[in-house]
Amino acid sequence: MIRSVESTPHVSAPVLAAYRYCETVTGQQARNFAYGIRLLPTPKRRAMSALYAFSRRVDDIGDGELPDDVKVARLEETRALLTRVHAGEVEEDDTDPVAVALADAARAFPIPLGGLDELIDGVQMDVRGESYETWDDLKVYCRCVAGAIGRLSLGVFGTEPGARGAERAPEYADTLGLALQLTNILRDVREDAEGGRTYLPSDDLAKFGCSAGFAGPTPPEGSDFAGLVHFEVRRARALFAEGYRLLPMLDRRSGACVAAMAGIYRRLLDRIERDPEAVLRGRVSLPGREKAYVAVRGLSGLDTRHVTRQTLRRRA
Repeated sequence: MIRSVESTPHVSAPVLAAYRYCETVTGQQARNFAYGIRLLPTPKRRAMSALYAFSRRVDDIGDGELPDDVKVARLEETRALLTRVHAGEVEEDDTDPVAVALADAARAFPIPLGGLDELIDGVQMDVRGESYETWDDLKVYCRCVAGAIGRLSLGVFGTEPGARGAERAPEYADTLGLALQLTNILRDVREDAEGGRTYLPSDDLAKFGCSAGFAGPTPPEGSDFAGLVHFEVRRARALFAEGYRLLPMLDRRSGACVAAMAGIYRRLLDRIERDPEAVLRGRVSLPGREKAYVAVRGLSGLDTRHVTRQTLRRRA
C-alpha cells in the first residue's frame, strides 16, 4: 500500500528558498493546477510545486523556438539532472532550485521519479513530430505526458490506510491523467494545428471527415466536426469515470485537490461539448471565480461524495 505522508523534517533555509521558487513558478504558470494544490497541507503542496516546476521546464523545452537538435540535447541534459536527483547526488547548496526542491520532495515522499523520465520521453515524441493513427497509439503519448504525472502525484498524496482496492490506485491515477490530457487536446486543437501538431488519432479524423486539419476558425468543409468532438468527449468522460475511482482511496485534502483539478477539466469538457466549434475560435477556459468555486466544492467534499456515490452505483 502507498502510505500517506503528512509531514516532512525541518526544512533548511536553502531548501525552503528552492520550494518558494517552485511555488512561484506554479502560481505564475499553472492555470488550473495551482487551484488544486492550494488545498493540500504545506509539505504536500511544496512537493507538488517541485514536480510542477520540473515538468514545466521539460514542457518549455519542447514548446520553445529552439532547433530540434538543441531541444533534444536540452532534454537529455534535463534527464541527466533527474538521474542525479534519483541517485541522491543533489545537495541543498546546488545552484538549481528546482533540483534542490525535487530532491527534498523525493526524500520526503515515495515519488516514482521514473515518471519524469516518461514525461521527457513524451516531449521527445513532440520534438520528433509524431502523429497517432489510433487511440491506442495516442494513449502511449498521453501516459507519458499526463498519466505519469498522475502516478507521480499519487506518490505525494498516498492512499489511506486500509483503503479498499488501493493496489489499483496507480492505475486510476494514470487513467485520470489520460482524461485530463484528452481534454487538453480537445481544448488546444487549433493552437496545436497552428504549431504543426495533430494529436487526435488519424482514424478518428478520417471517420468524421476532419483529415484536412484545423487551420482556421471553422471546421473543414463537409466535415462532421461536432460529431468528432462529441465522440472524443464521450471517451474522455469514460476515462474520468474510471479515474475517479481513486478519490475514495485518498485522505480528505488530497481527495479535495484531485477533485478540484479534475472538476475544472470536466467543466471545460462540458463547455466544449455544448459548443464544439468554440475550440476553433480560441482557447476555451473557465473564469477564476468558477475555478475557485470548484476548489471550494472539492475541499467541502461535495464533489468527492458525489463521485463516490456514482462509482458505488456503477459497481452495484
